[in-house]
Formats: sequence, C-alpha cells, structure tokens
Amino acid sequence: MGKRVLVQRRGKGGSQFRAAKVGKIAPAKYPNLPQNETVEAEVLDIVHERGRSAPLMKIGIGGRVYYLPAVRGVSVGQTIKIGPEAEPVVGNVLPIYRIPDGAMISNIELTYGDGGKLVRSSGGHAILFSHFRNGDALIKLPSGKSITVKARCRAMIGEVAGGGRTEKPFLKAGAKLKLMRARGRKYPRVRGVAMAAAFHPFGGAYKKKKLKTVARTAPPGQKVGAIAAKRTGKKKR
Repeated sequence: MGKRVLVQRRGKGGSQFRAAKVGKIAPAKYPNLPQNETVEAEVLDIVHERGRSAPLMKIGIGGRVYYLPAVRGVSVGQTIKIGPEAEPVVGNVLPIYRIPDGAMISNIELTYGDGGKLVRSSGGHAILFSHFRNGDALIKLPSGKSITVKARCRAMIGEVAGGGRTEKPFLKAGAKLKLMRARGRKYPRVRGVAMAAAFHPFGGAYKKKKLKTVARTAPPGQKVGAIAAKRTGKKKR
C-alpha cells in the first residue's frame, strides 16, 4: 500500500509544513495613519528576519517602532516621510496619485491600510506606467503583468534591497535545507515520475506517455502536475 502523496500531507498542515516562528521579528507593513497626514520617520536599524529574502528597516515614529522592507539606498539614521506631502524620492511612502509616471516603486498596497502586499521580495520593483483621470494608476509588475491600483493606495519609492541574493550559489544541500525549513517548505523534493505507481499518480510511468494536466476540481491526492493548464508544450512560432 502506498503512502500519502505530498499534496495531501501539505493540505493537512503538519508542523513540518509550517514556517518556524523562532527568528521572526514583526509584521512588515505601513503604519495605519490618516490619509491626509504626513509624518517623518527615522531609520533606526537594518535587520534580517528569518525566512525573509529582503532586509527590513526598523523605523521610529513618535516613540513607536515599525518595520518595512528596506529599499536600496536607504541607510541607518536617514529620515523618510510617509504621507501625501512627501517628496517622490527613494525611501519615501506616498499615495499612488502623488507618484509621477515612470517611477520605480515597491511594497504596493491593494487596498488602503493593508500595509503593502505586492513587490516585497529582494531586488523587486514595479514601474508606475500611467495615471487615469480618476487618479488610479496602471502598474507593471516584475512578472510583466499589468494591474490597476486605486489612487489612495500607498507605495514606496525605490527597489527592494538585496537584489544580488540569487547570484550567490548555495554550494551545499544543507544551506538550501535551512532556507526551505525557515520558509516551511518540504525539501528535498522527489520527482513523482521517479516513484513507484503506489506512491504517486505519476509513478511507474517513467517511459510511458502520460498526461500531466489535471482538473482544478480534482481531489488532493490526484491534484499534481499542471493544474488546470490552458495549454501545454512548446509554443509554435
């Protein structure tokens, strides 16, 4: 009798699939401020949080401490501004309608007050493509996809720090294991086609032609491979 496949075990949510809480500092999001208020914040420190690709900058506002993804060029002791009256310079946080076209932005809110949801990983940046008449904006994400964001949503000027992280190889499997464990991911991951038929839907078919697409409504034990794929194979020019 075969064992449960990985997607079934991950769906149950055991401890081996949860990100470690040790080494976590605090949620990294914008402070909840009135929309028409502009405040100054001092960068107190640049810190690392376990499982996070980008460094965090520790800022102080009125005796309270907040954490935000650090952008390239920000240093300890620097003063940044958060609000509609801030200048569009690196490190400042402004509403979308106050940011000029062509600006490089990161940590973008989808709704005002959510603290920033998009473009937060190391080296990431989006381009503010254009504004509409109502103040909303068209933003091009690092993936190449374009989205429309409401005018009052906030974003930070600049590129997220740590852009050269992926240029350094892991060299050892143990280093990769520690990274995956901090993020709550299973490692190493064995290919399904390398297993026996009793252990995986793709097992036992290494030299046989078998479709890798599966319906979106498939049960967890069957939902592996190209899930609800619109097309497969190499595109023909």
